[in-house]
Amino acid sequence: MRKQSIAGFMAAGMAALMLAGCSTQSTQETTAASETGAETKAESEASEAESEARDEAGGTLRVVATSEDYVTLFDKFTQETGIETELLSMSSGEVLSKVKAEGGTPMADLWFGGGIDAFMGAKEDGLLQQVNFDEAANLAPEYKDADNYWFAKGITVVGFVVNNDIIEEKGLEIPKTWDDLTDPSYQGEVLMSNPAISGTNYAVVNALLQTKGEEEGWKYFEELNKNIEYYSKRGSDPVTKTVAGEFAIGIAPMDRAIDKMEEEQNITAVYPEDGIPYVPEGVAVFKNSEGAEAACEFIEWFYSDDENLKMVADIDNKDTIKMVKPDIEGMELTFDTEMLMDEDLSLFGSERENILAKWDELAGDKSENE
Repeated sequence: MRKQSIAGFMAAGMAALMLAGCSTQSTQETTAASETGAETKAESEASEAESEARDEAGGTLRVVATSEDYVTLFDKFTQETGIETELLSMSSGEVLSKVKAEGGTPMADLWFGGGIDAFMGAKEDGLLQQVNFDEAANLAPEYKDADNYWFAKGITVVGFVVNNDIIEEKGLEIPKTWDDLTDPSYQGEVLMSNPAISGTNYAVVNALLQTKGEEEGWKYFEELNKNIEYYSKRGSDPVTKTVAGEFAIGIAPMDRAIDKMEEEQNITAVYPEDGIPYVPEGVAVFKNSEGAEAACEFIEWFYSDDENLKMVADIDNKDTIKMVKPDIEGMELTFDTEMLMDEDLSLFGSERENILAKWDELAGDKSENE
């Protein structure tokens, strides 16, 4: 956990506004208000009192994120706004489980990153706060909640990382499709992270069930399960362990780092010919959190400056923020979007509990416990 010094929250008198949701004025509205003298001396004094109250209240913007690498982004936020941050790294599945287990008590103010299914579930459970801001209108509608309870910061696509040395040593073929992975010749050679923990691999399960149909989809996973010794807890393991030579094939997110490995190491990156599963990565504010107002300010700050979005693209090693904000410049996708599976994202949240319950029946004894 990264902790920085404590700074500025909204006064207690703002609590009712925070619970109702965050909203911001447009530049035009603010300018008009200034020109018409709407900011009176009394309002100025109130603003000063509010600032003093924030200083007295103390606190920090608490962030739960999928990686500590995002600390550079939050350092930039602190430099530009004066709001300090505290960062805790945790997977999206773990976040949702923890918040539910604690009766909806917010574990943080801002939730940054992770599969959108967890965010959809959190919205349904009343755990998120609505955030309204002008720039939301420029985000692709399919990658944000219709009611502004969550927003995507990019898209994760999933394929295979293949260790060519093991493939050659064992006389195997490089898989080209999802169906190829069920070939008995790959027994014990495929690694996938646990979809109950990894939002990315939950997306794989949901997408393939949608594509194949529920009955055929579960039959597929029964066959795939025969080739998998265990499901890792860490989402990064399918890449690191495959590259290290512990497995021949890792089911993993595809990004710039994988493309670079393909150039520098004896690795093949496979975008499956029978379809690429994908999942948006969410950003949201926890309802009733102490720092909700600061979290709302972060979301507006983040999406209103393309340089912030590009910084996250660099941290994530992928340019899929282009899909979230199509007018952003300087982003090039490394895959053919025509190959993306035809997914109904609304089913990611609504079917999560049922799918994971059935998954536990199918493969629960192979889940890695740490």
